Amino acid sequence: MEAAPGDVSRIAVDAMGADLGPAEIVAAVRLAIDSIKDLDPIALVGRREELEPLLRSARLEGHPLVEVHHASEVIAMNDKPLRALRTKKDSSMVRAIELVKAREAKVLVSCGNTGSLMAGGTLKLRTLEGIERPALATVIPHKKGHFVLIDAGANPEARPEHLVHNAILGSRYCSIALKIDRPRVGLLTIGTEEGKGTERVNDTHELLKAIGDLIDYRGPIEGFHVFDDQVDVVVCDGFTGNILLKTCESLFKLLRGYLKEELMRNPLRQLGAFLSRGAFKAMQQQLQPERYGGAPLLGLRGNILKAHGSSNRVAIMNAIRIAHEIIRTDLNEKILDDIAKANEALSPAARSSS
Repeated sequence: MEAAPGDVSRIAVDAMGADLGPAEIVAAVRLAIDSIKDLDPIALVGRREELEPLLRSARLEGHPLVEVHHASEVIAMNDKPLRALRTKKDSSMVRAIELVKAREAKVLVSCGNTGSLMAGGTLKLRTLEGIERPALATVIPHKKGHFVLIDAGANPEARPEHLVHNAILGSRYCSIALKIDRPRVGLLTIGTEEGKGTERVNDTHELLKAIGDLIDYRGPIEGFHVFDDQVDVVVCDGFTGNILLKTCESLFKLLRGYLKEELMRNPLRQLGAFLSRGAFKAMQQQLQPERYGGAPLLGLRGNILKAHGSSNRVAIMNAIRIAHEIIRTDLNEKILDDIAKANEALSPAARSSS
């Protein structure tokens, strides 16, 4: 089935980039079709000779919501990002990005090489009007639910106006991913007192106050507050955010291994673990990485969702679900409107008259 010209409500899925292979991608598409109401059409991008037998096995051959776009090459996880984009122009990732650029798809979901995806998306799609740099958002659990961290690593260095844009991007995405109508936004720093932190953080704080009620800005927060349900969106530069994200992932893994080791140390503890299995199951559901599936690169003229390379079918299905919500809520139009209002509020003329 060929893509219909001008049909932008389509989800492009890079079928070849996942560690678990295209079979897991097809299984995720089957789950998505079975569980997501009014799902948008899906364009599977990859080697047709590998995908078509998998689609037959999953009873998806000829399905009205599924089409295959052939791409003969694959960008591997160990490929150099920019070199791979130049030399593998018929890769599934590049072809999927081009579908978004040509407006034949509105969102791309990929488990592939992160550097290539970020670079390819930024170079080919470009940023939305009024935004200089995109930002990577990710969902992390806290005491009572989850929060959005932005930027999680797209731009290690950022000016205050970039951080203001991150706050807007994160707030809009949080409304979709966490179903929070007006997310609480905090600026990550080393203390909550006025003037404490770097010059960039203090300047950002003043700018966030200057944009008024575009977002629900709750002021500076520090590390103690990140997991304490103080805010729904944590704003920082990509250098800080990436360190925080990887530290969290490492700490969760350490605690999980330590807890398992201690509970299995003797029969009495094993009995206690058995009696507490309901609590452990609830904790696992709260912390499971599959729940939100993908991290979007926000602020581009098209939407990209980066799922983890080792994602299973449930995680990929949830990334497709988020992609569907992005299309349904017209995320970029809302972002454009907010960014235009913020830039107007932060213009020298507007600030001098206030």
